Amino acid sequence: MPEGQQPEGALVVDTQSNKLGYVMGHEGPYVQLRPVTGGREWDADPSRVRLATNEERLRAIQERTRALNSASSGGIL
Repeated sequence: MPEGQQPEGALVVDTQSNKLGYVMGHEGPYVQLRPVTGGREWDADPSRVRLATNEERLRAIQERTRALNSASSGGIL
């Protein structure tokens, strides 16, 4: 893995869009990220991606838990 490249599965922040996501892969000049709640991947500029802080990790866990609970209850929050 090239220096500075985030490993697959890492929780990161796309600072351009200010979104949390998991690294799914690297394609051409981009890093492919998937939202913590699931859904469609997006391409991000690797120079604008950084590892999530502990506070952001906690937020990701909360968002994912909320999404899973919503899905298991038929989408009712």
